[in-house]
Amino acid sequence: MNGSLDFSVILHGQYGQMIVDGVALTLKLAVGSWLLAMILAMVLVVIRLTPLKPLQWLVAAYVSWHRNVPTLIQLMIWYFAVPTLLPESAQIWLNDYNAEFLFSMVALGLCQAAYFSEDIRSGLRATPDGQREAARALGMGYVQSMRLIILPQGIRNALPALINHTVLLFKNTSLAMVIGVADLTYVTREIENYTFRTFEAYLVSTLCYLFFSLLLMAAGALLAQRFHRVYAR
Repeated sequence: MNGSLDFSVILHGQYGQMIVDGVALTLKLAVGSWLLAMILAMVLVVIRLTPLKPLQWLVAAYVSWHRNVPTLIQLMIWYFAVPTLLPESAQIWLNDYNAEFLFSMVALGLCQAAYFSEDIRSGLRATPDGQREAARALGMGYVQSMRLIILPQGIRNALPALINHTVLLFKNTSLAMVIGVADLTYVTREIENYTFRTFEAYLVSTLCYLFFSLLLMAAGALLAQRFHRVYAR
């Protein structure tokens, strides 16, 4: 093998299709994990804002666990340890329906929910108390005022942190390769093993991750500008 670069092998034929499939699976994993994380984060925030101390402590413990235990360890717990607690029929069902993908999505989503919930909680704390008083003056209850007034402003305040953690979530999908998820990182390693084109394979993978990360950041910037225009009126 000479020292010249050759991307034709990497980008065409079966290897090019492997990259496309790897990108598609990475995006599916990122979107699924993000949706799970955001929904759960909203629930955690609402619970933590209640006056019930035991529930606040439970949410604080959840956040502390997921923010201090490495994401890779959490992936391994879900894939290797959790199935051993399930009935054999459930294990067979999971294996038939891509257990690696499902467990990685759950692990990443639950982990990222801890970060999202803290981002949103910080955004809510930055919302002026006058907004809550105005909502009560309009006769709104707790849930209605949170849904219509407080939470949208809190999310706007938390948007920069949420975007940063969304990009982090996208990049963390690469960890799923350790449990056999055929994402972009996994197929990159496979292509490198088959073709011995190490530099070309990892450069293509790097550019793919860079492109989608920058795309997320650009989308976040546009969303922030839209929020600013809406609330500046």
